[in-house]
This record gives sequence, C-alpha cells and structure tokens, in this order.
Amino acid sequence: MRVKRFLFSLFFIISCVSPTLAAERRTPIVDAVAKARDAVVNIRTEQIVQRRSNPFFGFGESIFEQFFEDMLPTRSYTTQSLGSGVIIDADGHILTNAHVVNKASKIFVALTNRKHELEARLIGADERIDLAVLKIVEEGSYPFLKPTRSDDLMLGETVIAIGNPLGLGHSITTGIVSSLKRRVQIDRQLSSVFIQTDALINPGNSGGPLINVNGELVGINTAIARQAQGIGFSIPIDTAKRVVSDLINHGRVRRGFFGIMIGSVSSNFIRSFGEGGVLVDEVFPRSPAEKADLEVADVILSVDDVAVTSPDQYHSLMQTYTPGDSLEVVLLRGVQKIKKKVVLSTLPEGYEMTYTQRVFGFDLKKDPRGLVVRKIIDNSPADRVGMQAGDLIAKVEGIEIVNLKDYRHAIEDRFGQVPLTFTVVRDNFGYLIELP
Repeated sequence: MRVKRFLFSLFFIISCVSPTLAAERRTPIVDAVAKARDAVVNIRTEQIVQRRSNPFFGFGESIFEQFFEDMLPTRSYTTQSLGSGVIIDADGHILTNAHVVNKASKIFVALTNRKHELEARLIGADERIDLAVLKIVEEGSYPFLKPTRSDDLMLGETVIAIGNPLGLGHSITTGIVSSLKRRVQIDRQLSSVFIQTDALINPGNSGGPLINVNGELVGINTAIARQAQGIGFSIPIDTAKRVVSDLINHGRVRRGFFGIMIGSVSSNFIRSFGEGGVLVDEVFPRSPAEKADLEVADVILSVDDVAVTSPDQYHSLMQTYTPGDSLEVVLLRGVQKIKKKVVLSTLPEGYEMTYTQRVFGFDLKKDPRGLVVRKIIDNSPADRVGMQAGDLIAKVEGIEIVNLKDYRHAIEDRFGQVPLTFTVVRDNFGYLIELP
C-alpha cells in the first residue's frame, strides 16, 4: 500500500513539472512575443520647460504679466513622458511615433536585456505622419525586428500590440484586424489611414510595434483616439517603410513630386457615379503625371487602393510618398475607369519659386529682416489682395519662416495644396492672407 502511495505521489509530482504540458500551452502568440519582445524598447523623454514666475501671483496676475513680462524671473523645470518604440536594425535605429519624442531635450530607452537605460538621439521626425527614428548612442549590435509588409493583412487576423503603458514595462495585448485602411481625421486638413484593431492601445503604447502571429512587424501603434473604447489604431508598416530611409538619411521626409494641381468634384458627379474623387485641374509639363499620361479633367478615385474623395485626403496621403516611389492611380476619364502607374520624382531645383510666382503671384528675396517680397506680378492673386514689395513673409500655414530653406520646405510639404495662409508683416503690423 505504501509503495502504491509512493508511486502515485511520484507520478503526481512528475505530472506537475512535466515540460510536455508546458509545451502544449505554447501558442503561436507566445512564440510571436518571444521573437519580438527583445526588440521593443521603453522610451523615457525629458523636456526642459522655462516659465516666467509672477512674484505677485494671485493679485492682478494677468495685468502684471501683460505689462512687465520681460521683468519676471525665469524658472526652469524638467518634465518627463513615456512611450514605446521598436528597434528595426542591428545598429540600434528605433522607429516610434513623432509625438512620443516631440520637444524632448533628452531621450532614454530601456531594453529587456539591459539593466540600465541607454541614451538615444533623434535622427529624423515627421509630425504630420507621426513617425520618428531614434538612434541608440552607444555603439553595439542590438536585437531588432525587421519591418515586413502590411498589405497582406486579413480582416479577422490576430495581431499583437506590445508597449509600455503607464510605465509598467512590456505589456502585451491581442486583438483582431477590423479594418485595413481606416481613415481618421486628425485635424481640419489632415487625415491618415490606419490599421484598426481591437487590441488595447493607450498613450504608453504609442510607438510600440504591432506584430502578427509570426512575430513580424506590421504596424506602429499610435494612441490617437483616447475616447474610443476597445479600438486601436496603428500606422501600416508599408507607410513607415516608404519614409524611414528619408528620416535616417535626411532627417525629414522629402515629398515626392507628382506634378498636378487638383480640385474638388461636383456634387452632381458624386450623385451620378456614386463615389467621390479629386479633379485634375492642371498637369505640369515634364512632370511624372505628364509622363504617365494623366490629363486635365481626369478624376482620381484612389491611390494604391486607398480611396481619395477630397483634396485634403489626397494631399494627406501623398505626404507618405517620397521621390522614387511608384504608385498606382485609378482614375475616371469620361465614363471609363483606367489605371496609371506613376513614379514620383524630386521637386525640380528652384521649382518652389517658380510655383510661388505662377500660383500665388509674387517673388522673394533674402533681407536682413528675413524673407521679403521682391516683386508682385500684375493681376496675380497677391496683387488682387494688396500685397506689396517689401512685405515680410513671417509664416506659411502657421510654420515660421526665417530663411529661404524654411520657405522651400513649407511649400514642398504643401505642393498643390490651395489655398495657403500666409502671415505677412508690414510696418510692424501682421496680416493673414489666403492665396490664391
């Protein structure tokens, strides 16, 4: 009897520690997380904030600051924020959201296989696409997760989000893909296309990877809708791959040159065809659009299978393409749908100035005050609103303009987008002017 009890107890102990039972619980999700987790980093940023302090706080505070602001002492303090990122190559380049590292004075990353934080520096960022690339300062070979593709994701496919919510370290959530190309309006003029899942994503998860059950990087998580319960959005990795080399090599995303001016289609068009689009108003000579045989009055319905129903949607989508990228355009010519392949180029040298003259009607020159209007073209949009030679161009669409380089970047980022709002200074007075 004692022998039987002993054998039973021994069998029970062996069963509890049997590796076979643990192996049976090892799902594809467990394998995927094990494959990806070492490449996921927690990001901590520090930002130095300076404010003037009012010694008479609580007594006429707003009036005192209004008249004596320059006399107030300045106080500095450091704020911190948390986010996530994913290492994408052995050299230690990290892909994350731009808003995670926005205005950071110092950036630190924590790896699962390191006891101490490592310092990182910002290599490049694009706030409108909300992507940034960091580089770990310490040289070495780092575990990484190579970007794969997101265009073959399937509705209902299981995906996994890894991130750093609330500073708790690696946290893992799972969900399914509910939309492959969900368009979300970010602000008045900017929209973006996301992978939508029901994997829980919050601000701490921002910048972390979205992976499939094979442990492959298919998206970058971003917390853009805090009020949405049970909905997560991720930037498709195909979008990130188009811009990551520019972020690394140029520190910014160069906009690909298509060479068309577009406008809205009429409500009659939408009622007749049951769908929207954007109207080609002009095709520039020797541009990629002309080489691809696009014509005035063509209606662009989609770009790379993403529908575009307004000029804002078109411009937002085109911001994710760089020179050399190839895209497929579906357009309506008359009553016939046709497809065109367009290979984008770089903006021709000096084209920003030629574009400014043609579309807005003024020319620019450098001045000790900044960038000023050199000449107004007769009967141009600038002439009709009363702009004058000598006017200082202070901002374009809210972007501060200090020199010609700033202006070129501002126009390049908004090429073909009209109207644009210019902040013009004359005789120490500022004016907002919308052109054309």
